[in-house]
Amino acid sequence: MTIQPVTPDPSISEDLLAAGRTAYELDRAHVFHSWSAQGALTPMTILKAEGSHVWDGEGRRLIDFSSQMINTNIGHSHPAVVSAIQEQAARIATIAPAHVNDVRSEAARLVAELAPGDLDHVFFTNAGAEAVEHAIRMARLHTGRNKVLSAYRSYHGGTDLAVNVTGSARRFASDRGTAGVARFFPPYPYRSSFHAENPEQETERALEHLEQVIQLEGPGTVAAVILESVPGTAGIFVPPAGYMEGVRELTRKHGILFIADEVMVGFGRTGRWFGVDHWGVEPDLMTFAKGVNSGYVPLGGVAISGEVYATFTDRAYPGGLTYSGHPLACAAAVATINAMKEEGMVENAARIGTEILGPRLRQLMERHPSVGDVRGLGAFWAVELVRDRTTKEPLAPYGGASPEMGALAGECKKLGLLPFVSENRLHIAPPLNTPDEVLHEGLDILDQALEVADVHAAS
Repeated sequence: MTIQPVTPDPSISEDLLAAGRTAYELDRAHVFHSWSAQGALTPMTILKAEGSHVWDGEGRRLIDFSSQMINTNIGHSHPAVVSAIQEQAARIATIAPAHVNDVRSEAARLVAELAPGDLDHVFFTNAGAEAVEHAIRMARLHTGRNKVLSAYRSYHGGTDLAVNVTGSARRFASDRGTAGVARFFPPYPYRSSFHAENPEQETERALEHLEQVIQLEGPGTVAAVILESVPGTAGIFVPPAGYMEGVRELTRKHGILFIADEVMVGFGRTGRWFGVDHWGVEPDLMTFAKGVNSGYVPLGGVAISGEVYATFTDRAYPGGLTYSGHPLACAAAVATINAMKEEGMVENAARIGTEILGPRLRQLMERHPSVGDVRGLGAFWAVELVRDRTTKEPLAPYGGASPEMGALAGECKKLGLLPFVSENRLHIAPPLNTPDEVLHEGLDILDQALEVADVHAAS
């Protein structure tokens, strides 16, 4: 059956549509957007968001397969979280971080309870980039070393240090080469930097390469290795078996701290509470944000091991934030984590990855010559688009966009699906509680939309 373009939802009132038009005019007159050339922008207006759907400026309902910035893990407008924010605002809307308040304490307890190993202390930030900045500061102060090793094809945030630690093309315009960062190639079996013929070779050669980098940089100069457990914005690369455990062993061998960046995949995205849980890895520091409260109020943080915490028992930590552990954000976190537990959302993410997203995306790869690879875990998948499966020429250049990818994204939206687009990939990351029938509906739309990309692919 051919899917027809989505039409305006009659439940969206003319007043709401008019308000959206006014909002768009004001946006273009006054709002400066991130990661964009301002003059070329035609941003989508969102009039309403509920559950797994958003409504655009024309009143059309779209399935949100992006979870916005891959952070609305519990979907939009979850009543328990909305209520918690409202109740907290009426009681204590804000308080300085030096003062104890109950929701910050409970949020820290819940994070520590879920975190692997002895990450029993939490420093709260406002976002993931700040969490990365502070984790690196802690690592440098703890070790007395300055250098940080990060992976190419990684993303760690948009603030000054975080974007310099980033390994993807997003850092280029801001990279001064003075941040004390050295980089290594991570495993990426589909486009192996190591000419590996199978996942076992990819793991072995990637670990040999990392150890060579450590040796050549000087183990005594390296404070930390920072690694996304499943790299997100840069491509959703699930590490092959043995890699994460090998990285953890190398860091221990050389007295280097391991920082696990869980900003995007933490709190259930991959079907475990944290990505590192898939491999039983216990980091020294772990950054988080996004899914901790589904993005309802900005919040991030660093979970800190006992060894690192002890460094600051008698030595003041030289850092802080006005809104660290903001009560509205922490109230949202407590409500989000409890809702995820009560509704089994993490287990559901694992199920839909195994039973729905994985199988159906692999079927799409068989059907569509433009699909070169699909990969992922839980509710976190990438569909990589190519012009030729043999040469693996991408449908958009590294670090860039293309008219073909723009046309594919536009076709998805026209048919009622909002995807997350990055370079030559569509990232499939719906809320963890998306109903099965909505997932299938979204995948049906994607199946039809991919015909737009197939036109540009060698058959």
